Amino acid sequence: MKKLLALTLSLVMAFSLVACGGNGGGNEKTELLPVEPETIKILAQSTREAEVNILRDQLGKAGFIIEVDMQPDYASVSAARDKGDYDICISGWTTGTGNLDYAVRGILHSTGDYNYSPVIDEEVDRLIDLGASQTQQQAVQTYLDLETRIIDEMAYMIPIYSPKSVVAYNKNVVDVNNLKVYKSSGPLWWEYRYADESLNATRPLVFTQNNAVMSTLDPVQGNDASMGSASSVNYVKLVALDVDDSFRLEGTASHAFSIAEGNSEFYFLLRDDIFFGTNDANGNVINTGVRAGGEDVVYSLERASDKDSVPSHKTFTLHNHLAKIEVLTDLDELSAKLDSDTGATVLETLQNGINNKIEALVAKDDDVDNAAGKYQVVKITTTEPFPQVLNFLCHSSAGIVCKEQVEKYNAKYMKDGKFDLANFDISKDVAYGDFAAFKNGDTGMLWCSGPMVMNKVDDYGATFVKNPGFKAGQEDTATIETYYLKFIMDPAAAASAFRAGEIDVLSSVDANMVATLQADDNFEVRIKDANSTYYCYVNMREGSKFQNVDLRKAVLYSINQQDFVDYKDGMVNKVYSVVDTFLHGGEDGPRVLEQDLVKANQHLYNYQQSLKK
Repeated sequence: MKKLLALTLSLVMAFSLVACGGNGGGNEKTELLPVEPETIKILAQSTREAEVNILRDQLGKAGFIIEVDMQPDYASVSAARDKGDYDICISGWTTGTGNLDYAVRGILHSTGDYNYSPVIDEEVDRLIDLGASQTQQQAVQTYLDLETRIIDEMAYMIPIYSPKSVVAYNKNVVDVNNLKVYKSSGPLWWEYRYADESLNATRPLVFTQNNAVMSTLDPVQGNDASMGSASSVNYVKLVALDVDDSFRLEGTASHAFSIAEGNSEFYFLLRDDIFFGTNDANGNVINTGVRAGGEDVVYSLERASDKDSVPSHKTFTLHNHLAKIEVLTDLDELSAKLDSDTGATVLETLQNGINNKIEALVAKDDDVDNAAGKYQVVKITTTEPFPQVLNFLCHSSAGIVCKEQVEKYNAKYMKDGKFDLANFDISKDVAYGDFAAFKNGDTGMLWCSGPMVMNKVDDYGATFVKNPGFKAGQEDTATIETYYLKFIMDPAAAASAFRAGEIDVLSSVDANMVATLQADDNFEVRIKDANSTYYCYVNMREGSKFQNVDLRKAVLYSINQQDFVDYKDGMVNKVYSVVDTFLHGGEDGPRVLEQDLVKANQHLYNYQQSLKK
C-alpha cells in the first residue's frame, strides 16, 4: 500500500501543462493540446485492485476521468461485460497450448469464442489464418505483422505486463526433488510426492484457486481459470506439453504419435490401460471397467470441433482444423506413410514407442489387447497442413470423455442424433458437466478418464480422488490418494493460508509475496517466465465511443508498464502483445511499449475534434 501511495503521488507531481516529447524521457518540453476531461469506465475483478489503481492514476494524468466497476469474481465480471456497460476491462490470457495460434485466435479472430471487444478486422483474420498454415520459422514475420496491426495501427488491446510463473511448495510436506514448473500448463498433480510417503493414503494434498464456482465440468463448455484445474485432472488427452512446450506422452492416452509427410495426417497409438472412474451411490470413487479407447477419442474430438454438439460450446474454434477423426484398421497404411520428421515409416515411429510388436489394428475398444499385439490407432486428418494441431490437442477441451455416459446423460436433449439446442434452456436444464448439479449431489454424472476423479464440492473447496482405473502401477500415475482444491478468492489471503500451513502448494504466488516466501526456510519457490499476458480489452460494440481508434490510442500511450514492474517487485515482465512472450521482438530484439503522454494527448484531442465535425 505504501508503494502504491508513493506511485500515485509521483504521478501527480510528474504531469502538468507540459510534457516531455518523444518517448516521455527527453528534456524537450511540448505544449499539450487543449482537451476536455474524458470519462471512461474500467471493469475488473476485485483481485485486480492494484492494477486498477495504477491504471486510474496513469489515465487520470492523461486527461481521463476514471470510473471503476469492481466485481467479486469471474462470473460477475462476465455478467457485467455482457451488459456492455464498460469501456475497458482488465483481463488475462494464458497460452496453455504453447503455440502462437492459440495466443490470438480465440481473443482476436472474428470467430473467436473470447473476442469480447469484439475485434472485427479482415486483416487480423488474414494474418491469423496465414500464421496457422505456416511452419514455426515461416510464421515469425506473420505474427510480428499481426502484432503491428493489433497494437501500433489499431490499438485493439492495451498490454499491461506478462506475469512470471511462480510456484511455492511447503518443503515440510512436499518432496521438492524433481518437481517441474511448466511454461504453459499448470502443475501436474500426479507428479507430486509427499516427503513422508506414509501420508499417501490418508492426507489430502492441498492446492488453491480463486474461483469458488466452476463454469462447467464438461471440457468443451469452458475455457477459463475456474474449471481449468478440474478439467486437466479429470480427463486424459492424447498428448501433453513439457516444461519447455515440447510434446510429451507421460500421463497421456498415447504410447506414441507420428505426423505423416505433408503435416495434415496425425497418428496416435493408444494405450489400453486407461479406464473411466466415477463416484458410486455411496460417494466412493470406483473403476467403471469401461476402457477409454479409440471410440471415445473419436467421439470426444468430433464433439470438441462441432459448435452445435453442446449448449454454450466455448472451445470449438480451437479444433476447427479437424476434418476427420477415425480409428484406423489398415495396418498397411502405417507402412506406406513416412514420418515428416524422421523419414521413417509411421509404423516404425509408432513401434518405437512400445516394447511389443504391433500385430493388428482393431476398431472396437473391447478387442484391444496390447500384450497380444492388438492396438488401436486414431488418425486425425486436418483441413490443411497444420502442425499446430498438436498444441490444441494438449488443451483441456481435447480431454477424452465417455461416449456412453455423455450420450446417456444427455439423451433427453437429443433429437435425430443431435443436441437439440433450440429447446435447451441453459438457465434451468441440466446437461453433462453441469457444476451446480454436481454440487447438489449428482456426483455420478462424471465419468473421468484422467488420473483423478472429482469426488465432491462445497463452498469451500473441491475434493479429488485418485482414479483407480488410470494406468494402475505405471510411473506416471498419482501416488497420493486424495487432493483438495481450496477456494480462496484473494491472492493475499491464499498466501497467508500457505504460510499458516493450510495449503501445501501455492501454484500462483502474488508477486509481492515472493521475497517473503523465499526468506522462509520452510518453503521452496520456483520462478519461470510464462506465456501469459495481462491486458485490457476495449468495448468496441456498436455505439461505443471506443470504436474510435484515436481514443484507443490515447489510452494505449498513457500506460507506463514500468510502474507495474516496480509494484510487482520485478516479478512481471514488460510485454508488447499476447504473442510477445513467444517472439521476443524477432531479430530486432524485444519491442517495448513506451508511455508517451504527448501522443496520448494528441490522440485524445483528435478524438474530441472528430465529435465536432
